[in-house]
Amino acid sequence: MSTVALTVTDGMLYFELAMAYEVFGADLSGVVDPWYDVAVCGSGAVRVGRFRLEPDCGLDQLARVDTVIVPALADVDEDPPADLVDAVRTAHEAGARVVSLCTGAFVLAAAGLLDGRRATTHWAHTEALAARYPRVEVDPDVLYVDNGSVLTSAGKAAAMDLCLHLVRFDHGSAIANTVARRLVVPPHRAGGQAQFVTTPVPAQDNHPLAELFPWVIERLDHPLTVEDLARRANMSSRNLGRHFRSVTGTAPLQWLLTQRIRRAQELLETTDDSVDAIAAAAGMGTATTLRRHFNRTVGVPPDTYRRTFRS
Repeated sequence: MSTVALTVTDGMLYFELAMAYEVFGADLSGVVDPWYDVAVCGSGAVRVGRFRLEPDCGLDQLARVDTVIVPALADVDEDPPADLVDAVRTAHEAGARVVSLCTGAFVLAAAGLLDGRRATTHWAHTEALAARYPRVEVDPDVLYVDNGSVLTSAGKAAAMDLCLHLVRFDHGSAIANTVARRLVVPPHRAGGQAQFVTTPVPAQDNHPLAELFPWVIERLDHPLTVEDLARRANMSSRNLGRHFRSVTGTAPLQWLLTQRIRRAQELLETTDDSVDAIAAAAGMGTATTLRRHFNRTVGVPPDTYRRTFRS
């Protein structure tokens, strides 16, 4: 999935567009080579928010790339541009992986790519998406949905989660974590987490759990409990749970399990350690426990994941 096209049209929002370009278009050849070859594609010069943008190539290029990313539209009450809808449909028929960020899902729905599929968009527009496209199974409560060749995300921070999910799928957890550290964002939020949280994804040092997160990541091989986390954060377990819900959209133990699974993925990708050793390093205790949670979360057993990734 080395070639990526970012679509642009009048009335597109610049935040998701710029964010996707920062992930896929930045020069990361020093981290992994080959990285992505990115083109901005549109039917002509467009107005994106306060900015005027000249695409690199036309929408016909979409049929010749591996991944097409459709950023958010400002006005979901208007039908998306027909030329963009046709180009996205043609790209998918040609074998491209098609991804929408936030309200870009309306373009995918108009192209018929979401019919019979589970999908999401920004929580404020999920009812409109479901009403206009009744054949789409709209899930308003998740950050993103991966259907393989068609992926959709909720808004803003969730769009970043989906972009990092794509990097993780294409290049592995270690590279995705490197990209996340470079952008100073959390390395992973699972797609099934709730998209509506009371605060946005926080900056590194401006929330009550800022010091707790790195402390936990460095101790994933320890048998941590909610009480351990609460004690470290100098708060009650109930208060810790409230802050976790506010900051991450999930409960402390679920967040901790996600971090353990991602550590196991990284070790499966980058080492020849046994599953037993990886289970211990990820704090899962035994290989049996790791296999149970890994299979349920990732969809395949650890040994299969290692063989598939390395092949």
